Order: sequence, then structure tokens, then C-alpha cells
Amino acid sequence: MNLPVVAIVGRPNVGKSSLFNRFIGNKTAIVADVPGVTRDRIFGKSNWNGKDFNIIDTGGLDIFSKDDDLVLQVIEQVNLAILEADLILFVVDGKEGIVPMDLEVANILRKTKKKVLVVVNKIDNFDKNSDIFPFYDLGFELIFPVSSIHGMGIGDLLDKIIALLPFKDTKGNLEESIAVSIIGRPNVGKSSILNALLNEERVIVSDIPGTTRDCIDTFLSYEGKNLTLIDTAGIRKKAKVNEGIEKYSVIRSIRAINRSLICLIVLDASQGILEQDKKIAGLAHEAGCSSIFLVNKWDLVVKNERTTAEFEKNIKSHFSFMSYAPIIFISAKYNLRIHKILPEILKIAAERFKRIDTSILNQVIQEGLYNVPLPSKKGIKLQLKYITQTAIDPPTFSLFVNNPELVHFSYLRFIENRLRQAFLFYATPILFAIKKK
Repeated sequence: MNLPVVAIVGRPNVGKSSLFNRFIGNKTAIVADVPGVTRDRIFGKSNWNGKDFNIIDTGGLDIFSKDDDLVLQVIEQVNLAILEADLILFVVDGKEGIVPMDLEVANILRKTKKKVLVVVNKIDNFDKNSDIFPFYDLGFELIFPVSSIHGMGIGDLLDKIIALLPFKDTKGNLEESIAVSIIGRPNVGKSSILNALLNEERVIVSDIPGTTRDCIDTFLSYEGKNLTLIDTAGIRKKAKVNEGIEKYSVIRSIRAINRSLICLIVLDASQGILEQDKKIAGLAHEAGCSSIFLVNKWDLVVKNERTTAEFEKNIKSHFSFMSYAPIIFISAKYNLRIHKILPEILKIAAERFKRIDTSILNQVIQEGLYNVPLPSKKGIKLQLKYITQTAIDPPTFSLFVNNPELVHFSYLRFIENRLRQAFLFYATPILFAIKKK
């Protein structure tokens, strides 16, 4: 799903990070009374009334300190967040009132022509509507009083956010174009793989890391199916991402993952598996994408009869959370096994849309549980009342049990393995919702 984006902007120390944490439900952003704590954009996902959206926390806009190089970097990142956003939350301090810096920020936001909600934070008395009247002088129509620390007014704000965001589900129909993102670290050969799949030089390829600045969509028809191949910018470690335009490229890559059915996760065989590879794969897994590991540059590896098996075992060890993902050893340079990729994509796409009848599901699971000891706590044993498939793309199942607290991770792993043994769900993550019956 291509999720809409909300950017939180404002001057320093008005409570942007507290609002961000309130939206995503945990304390990801650092919160302190010292201005300027958030220097970079922080990305998260929020859900309200069944609707998901991405949220960006930005550093404080200090317009009057442009001589400070750090401040200039913050301003650059805020501008990039604004450019990416579908909706902007302009946060101001309800206790301090409007200050000159707020007026400067308001001038910047009006020029963007984006939808803007003014969020008056730190309001303690919601019976005094007069507290927010002065903020209409900022020139925006929609004003929302909130207390991000205490959660007051957040529900009304989220209702309005959901009403204004452009939700569009690009997944859920196999007859539509199958979106496939090619992801990985810089210089692992993503563009070369795309060119090999297309059998033409559609994308610029070079040995300089970071050549692909933006996500490039390429359309392809294969075996009667329409595919959208998305070449993404390489995702580097956060500490190594300095240039503003590269940071913009990273969020575009993440959005490409979110709108894809399948991710081709490219590894560099000549370098082995790095920690950043695991983080990139995690993005695809968390987005619910089906995945294929493409071990590129296999021609550069000195091989013996055990090399392939050992490398595959290494992948399984490092990416244990993605044991469902197949592995293809390729060389884009020499077209080695490139022909195997497109058939795999079609096979995987069909698996994402597989739906299993409830009666068959329960029969298979109950048979699997026959000789399996069930978890218990304080004398109460877990009882699985029934299971039903509630969604496709990716396959999602609801487990109705007597006590959700008794459902251990290992129990879900057993259920997942049983489902894969019976119904395969090839290369596709399986999601669970635990409900009390």
C-alpha cells in the first residue's frame, strides 16, 4: 500500500516529537526541553480507525539562525519532508502564543500550497476556546488545540488527518500491475539487474555508489501479466547519509517498498552479508512484502562444491525472520540465472492472493495440534477456538482463543509452519491477529 505522508513541522521546542510519539504509540523520538534535540527526520507509521499513514518528525525550524551550519541542515531536511508530505501539521506553543519565528514558518508553509493543520500544543484548559483564537492570525483555517503530553485533543486531530489524506490502495488485485521493488545497499547491482531483466540499457549503471537518486518505474509485460519494476536508490547506513538529496532518496525508496507486492533484495556476493543488508530486508518484511534474495556478482566468488550451500546457510542464519524467502544466485553482468527471476515473481504474486476456506483451515490446524502441548499459565491452558483467514495480500489470519496473553511467539511460529506445510504461501509473509473468543 502506498501510504500517505504527514510531516510535523514548527520552530524548536513546541512539542513536535511528543506529538510524533503520541501518534505512533511509543517513544521513538527523543523528547527533551532543550531546543533542537531532533536534528534529522524521523519516520514512523501511525494507524487511526483502520487507516495507516506515515508520519515524519522534523527538526525545529530556526529561521533566525541561518549562519549556523547545523541549522541550515535542519532547514534542508524540513524542506524535504514538506516536499514529500501530503499533509503538514504546523505545531505552535499554546502557552507562549505566536512569536516572530512562527510567522516566518507560516510564510514558508503557505508558499508550498500543501494542506496545513495548525496544532496548538500545550493547551491545558480545553474549556477556554479563546486560547486558540490568536493563532488564526497565522493565516490558516484549521486550528486544533491539543496536549500531546496528556493526549487531549489528539482524537479530533487524527479524525481530521484521516479525512484529509489521499488514501489509495495500490495492492489487493492480482489483475493490476504487479509492483516489484529492487532494493539493497548502494553499488550491489540493482540497476544492472533491472537492465538484465529488460534486456536493454534502460537505467544508467555505474560503479559509483548512489548513482540512482530517485525511484524509477519501468513497465514490463511477461506471460500476460503486467509488472512494474522499481529501481530504488541504495539505502546506506544512517551515519553515512549526509547529503540532503540522498536522504530524500531514502524515504522515496521506503515508499517504493510500501507500494510493492514483491521486493527483490539484492546482496553482494563479493562482500558477504552486512548488517545494513539485514536492516533493508527488515523494511520489506515489516511492510508485508513477499521477497526474493538475489545474490548478485556470483561470478566474482571463488567456488567449490560447498560454496553455494554454505552461502545459503549463512543467509538463512542472518535472515531467520525471513525463512520463507527463496534465494537465487545471479550475475547481472553475465546474465547468470536472470531468467529465473520473472517466473518466480509470477508464482509469488499468485501465492499472495490465495484464500483458504475456514473449515479446511481449522481441520489442518487441529490435526497439527493433536500431539502438541499447549501453553498454560497459572493453571489456565491456551485453547484455540478457531482460525479464519481475514485478508489476502499478504495472507492474514485471525486466531480466536480463550486468553490472548497465553499465545507465545513459538506457538505462532508453529501455526505458521503448519500453514506453510499445508498451503505453501510461497515466499510470502503470513500475518496473525490474536482475538479473544
